[in-house]
Amino acid sequence: MKRAFPQPKLATLAISQAIILMMMPAHAQEATTSVVITGRAGPTAVQTAPSQGSLTARSAQSLIDDAFIRNFTTPQADYTQLIVNTPGAFSYSPNGVGLGDAKITMRGMSDSNMVYTFDGIPFNDTNGVSHHSWAYFPAPSLGGVIVDRGPGTAASIGQATFGGTVHLLSRKLEDERRTSVSASTGTWNTRILGLEHETGNFGADGKSKLLVNVQDLKSDGYQTYNKQDRQFISGKFQTSLTSNTTLTLFGDVMNLKNNTPSIKGVTRANHVAGLDRVLLSGDPAQPNFYGFNFYDLKTNFAYAAINTDLGDGWKLEDKLYRYQYHNKQNYNGTTITASSAVDKLNSYVTVGNLLRVTRESGNGTLRAGLWLDRADSFRYQFPSDPRTWVNQSAPNFSETYITTTMQPYVEYEFKFGDSLKVTPGLKYASYKQDFVHLQDNGGAVGPLGGVYNKTTGVITGGAASLANSVTYTDVLPSLDVHYKLAPNWTAYAQFAAGDQIPSTSVFDVKDAKVSPAPKATKTKTLQVGTVWQSEQMSLAADVYHTKLDGAYTPLSPDANGNVGYVLSGTQVTQGVEAEANFALGKGFSAYASVTLGSLKYTSGAISGQWVAGAPKDTQTLGLNYQQGAWAANISANRVGRMYSDDKAGVHQAFVIDPVVMTNLFVNYSVKSPVAFAKQARLQLGINNLMNQHSIVGIASAATGSSSAKPSAADLLTVLPARSLTMTATLDF
Repeated sequence: MKRAFPQPKLATLAISQAIILMMMPAHAQEATTSVVITGRAGPTAVQTAPSQGSLTARSAQSLIDDAFIRNFTTPQADYTQLIVNTPGAFSYSPNGVGLGDAKITMRGMSDSNMVYTFDGIPFNDTNGVSHHSWAYFPAPSLGGVIVDRGPGTAASIGQATFGGTVHLLSRKLEDERRTSVSASTGTWNTRILGLEHETGNFGADGKSKLLVNVQDLKSDGYQTYNKQDRQFISGKFQTSLTSNTTLTLFGDVMNLKNNTPSIKGVTRANHVAGLDRVLLSGDPAQPNFYGFNFYDLKTNFAYAAINTDLGDGWKLEDKLYRYQYHNKQNYNGTTITASSAVDKLNSYVTVGNLLRVTRESGNGTLRAGLWLDRADSFRYQFPSDPRTWVNQSAPNFSETYITTTMQPYVEYEFKFGDSLKVTPGLKYASYKQDFVHLQDNGGAVGPLGGVYNKTTGVITGGAASLANSVTYTDVLPSLDVHYKLAPNWTAYAQFAAGDQIPSTSVFDVKDAKVSPAPKATKTKTLQVGTVWQSEQMSLAADVYHTKLDGAYTPLSPDANGNVGYVLSGTQVTQGVEAEANFALGKGFSAYASVTLGSLKYTSGAISGQWVAGAPKDTQTLGLNYQQGAWAANISANRVGRMYSDDKAGVHQAFVIDPVVMTNLFVNYSVKSPVAFAKQARLQLGINNLMNQHSIVGIASAATGSSSAKPSAADLLTVLPARSLTMTATLDF
């Protein structure tokens, strides 16, 4: 039985109306948030760096600013492409940059081990802490990124501070009025139209600003029949309510349709034959027919923020937010039968509030806050007939659940003179989940006392549903020391604990009998680093060591049918990282980053073996040119050898050889090309310049397959071919 769930249509309408209402008169100053990028002020080496550290950083951080996004990414890019130059980070999209759901790996840890925020607000899936690069925020809508490669401080909030935080930032509003129209054309029939309007200062005394961003993207994609169709609109409004108080409103809506299958790999046989593009078929008689595999994804995100100076050193920031994810997916298996396909829904509506208070005094700075978040989720999967999409009556699973998160924190930054700052902090994390599981065919909780008929797909008798709940809590300390060695040279040392909420799949056992419930997994990180900046060079380097709880392993049911969970040992990620930018003169600069590290199991029989997907090293080399009308960049990202597990979970079964990806961007701008235009800009972007077709992962391994004895049926993740994008932008 399917349950009704609110569709995003009303939310889309409401946000669209809110964007229009944002145009009401009102002086805008940029809101103060917990994370900011100061822009390209400072020495030449800082101004030209694609990624750099900060002299005020208290942990290992990299900053990417608006100028890099505008000049050195293509309009179809997603946020993963903004991060790949930073130390230890990499990502691949086998259908082409920005044309699929890509994931970031950082210090060997996966996307699901990290927090992602937008203007300080955490967002993630609710069945497990994962993120989707094709949802919410395409790269052209972003104004910067801060990558924190550790649990952060007590003030770092989210459901997976386990491995780090990626802070996505909205665009900074401009003082002058501007309208930009852009058109892009590229490989694989990629076509993009963009419109961006800045009002500049308007209203009474020029106290208000508004930015509207619209994008329409269509592409056939690199892989056969994996088409993408994306529409996006966002609006950001700021106004000064008083001399001390600023109001910020933001809203966006995205609609995405595509023909991406559930498993996106190319067979090893096709790869060996040079047929890396072959993914889906145009033949309705084939199980991989594109009409049997499609997504209809709708998302929206909105917040209202108040920033105010209360006097006597006190400042307050409060953000009320709501975001919605509605992913209707259908996909087929390897045959065509009345139950070979899956009719799937993953949807949730999240509302919350983030309050931060600070007080600066001669002795130091107090920071305290409270994050409250509630997500209402509805998920199901039904066996279905791909020819008619008539579902069987019994689902693989069907559930609703509420996730309530509360995280209060406090930290105090003690100042000892002008150079030394010591900041202890403490955060309390509470996650409560209330489930209602409908009876199913055994894919999760089972028929709940009824009898499931595999032939008819019908459940007879039993309870229609059952309810249960669980609460996870943690106390997470942090301590950091920041020392200014010189005006342009700082050092830091940090200890911090992070955690991660367990996946809801913990309760996908018969009758949802779980006892005792597992605890949130935790990490403990120690890192020491330094940042140095001069006119000729910017440098950031650090050494890190993190001990991680392993994933949970279920035990056999006890006499009462309860399933318990134990941690599958521990892991350690450790290494050294550095990034530097060198001003070479005459508009040229050179950038380099390197990470030498490991992520290995440290307990049991597998101690010393590598965790899948963790490379031994990563490097980036880049050459930039920015002078006059020209801005150009060529960069090569190398990811060292790593391993993948086999189908049975045997570690290091597959060796993934080192991969090098080279990208080139050239921009040419002309001021006042015609009387009615302020500027015209042409951009050529080339991704995978050297046209490499490297294997970058194992999407699905055949039984018994390994690097020593590979199977032709293995599904591989392979780099897409070289792609070109030409973009013309005209500013009025």
